[in-house]
Amino acid sequence: MSEPSTQRSPSDAGAGTTEPPLDPEARALRLRVLASLDRQGFVVRDDGTLAITAETTKQTIRALHREARAAAIARARPALARHEPWLLRSFAAGSEVEPERVQPVLQEVRSGSAEELLFRYAKLHWSVPVSAGYGRRLRFLVFDEFTGKLMGLFGLGDPVFALGPRDAWIGWDKAARRERLRHVMDAFVVGAVPPYADLLCGKLVALLMTSAEVREAFARRYATRTSWISTRPFDGQLALLTTTSALGRSSLYNRLTFGPRRVFQSVGYTSGSGEFHFANGVYRDVLRFARERCRPRAKHARWGRGWRSRRELIRAVLPLLGLSRELVYHGVRREVFVAPLAENASAFLRGEDARLVPYEVPADELFAWFRIRWLLPRARRDQRYRSFDPESLRLWS
Repeated sequence: MSEPSTQRSPSDAGAGTTEPPLDPEARALRLRVLASLDRQGFVVRDDGTLAITAETTKQTIRALHREARAAAIARARPALARHEPWLLRSFAAGSEVEPERVQPVLQEVRSGSAEELLFRYAKLHWSVPVSAGYGRRLRFLVFDEFTGKLMGLFGLGDPVFALGPRDAWIGWDKAARRERLRHVMDAFVVGAVPPYADLLCGKLVALLMTSAEVREAFARRYATRTSWISTRPFDGQLALLTTTSALGRSSLYNRLTFGPRRVFQSVGYTSGSGEFHFANGVYRDVLRFARERCRPRAKHARWGRGWRSRRELIRAVLPLLGLSRELVYHGVRREVFVAPLAENASAFLRGEDARLVPYEVPADELFAWFRIRWLLPRARRDQRYRSFDPESLRLWS
C-alpha cells in the first residue's frame, strides 16, 4: 500500500469522524491509541482510515506485529519464565537431529498439563502473535520419537461465522452455514520449530492436521455434545479445516500435496481487518474504557453479557474517542486456505450429501510421503539445521 499524500500528526488524526468534546480520560486514550499506531508503522489518512507507511512485504508485516508480539511475551512471563530452563530442553540441537531417523509422533495437549506449557511457550516464538483460539479447541504437539524433542505444533479452534472466500468455495447460504459450520475448524497456529523448521517440517505439521488421527480426536472430544446455542446434538464429523497465512501470500500451504491430491486450496484473501494493532497493551485500556461507558451487544442470551469479540468492542469505543470505526481495517490481507477432509466435503457442508466420505489417511502415511518428497531432499542440499542451538530461543534471562 502506498503512503498517502497527506498525513496527520497523532494529535490531529481521525478526520472523517465528528469529533465530540473529549473529557481528559477519553483524550488521553485517544492519544495513546494514535501514538501506538504511529510507532507500529501506520498513518491515519484524512478520511480516518489506516495506511501502512512502508511497502507491504513480509518484513514489513513482521515489523507491524513487533509491539504486539513483545506484549504477548511480557504477558506470558509470570506464568512461563520460571519454567524456561526445562522448556528449552524440549528443543533439539541441530547436531541431535538425524533426518534419516526422524519419526513424528502426535501428542494431544490437555489443559493443565506440561504439554500445555510447552505449547504456550513454543508459540511465543512465532514472528506474528498467535491467538489462543476460540470456543472448541484441539491442540497438538509433534515430537520426533528418535530425539524425544519437539518438531512443531498446531491448534484448531472454532471458525469465524462469516468468511467470504471460504463461504464462496463451499457455496453456502446462510441457513446451511448456520447448520453446518460446526463441521469446520480453523487452524489458529501451524508450524515447525527449529531446527526441524529448516528441514521444511512446517509442511509436515500442516499435513498431519488433516490426518485420520486428528479427525478421530475431534470426534472423541465433541461427538454427542449438544450445541450451547442451538441445543442440537452433534455427530462429531469434521469435514473441513481452514487457515490463513500470517505473512500475506503463503509458501507453506501452496503446492502442498499428498500424492496427486492438493491438500490445501487457496480460495482468496481476507479483507485486512482485525485487532492485532491494538494488542500491545492499548487493548487493556480500551477494555477498561468500554466497561465504564459502553453496553455489550451479545446477540444471544446464552452467550452471556460480554462482548462477542475484541473487534466489536474496539469499534464501539473508537467513535467515543473521536476516531473512525474503520481503524480496525489494518490493510494486512491474509491468504485464505481450505483443506477438505473428505471427498464430498463441500457437498456435505451445503447439506446436499447426508453422509461424509472422509479421506482415511493416517499420520504415518502422510509422513512417509513427506519424508521422500521434502525431508530427505532438503537434508541433502541444506545443512544449516545442524548449527541450531536451543539457547537462542531463550526469551527471559
